[in-house]
Amino acid sequence: MPTDFNKMTKEFLLGENLNGPSLISYIQSLSEVLSNMTPRSKTDARRLEIAKEHLKSVKKGVRQLNEKVNLLEEKLQILEESKED
Repeated sequence: MPTDFNKMTKEFLLGENLNGPSLISYIQSLSEVLSNMTPRSKTDARRLEIAKEHLKSVKKGVRQLNEKVNLLEEKLQILEESKED
């Protein structure tokens, strides 16, 4: 049974699948799928190369967003602690 990426994306964006795999898991899965693909033409090879580069930028963006979220969570915790005092 093929994976329905459109459905997965919709569920992710709408927050319908909150207990599902993490975003990092999705990225890793896509990376593995792209690595296992064999292009049949030069055009396919270029498209695959571009898709891999896009995935790298998405991965970098997710990493940066996770760092910002962690920093903001720490700041929030500090503010909540100082508010209690």
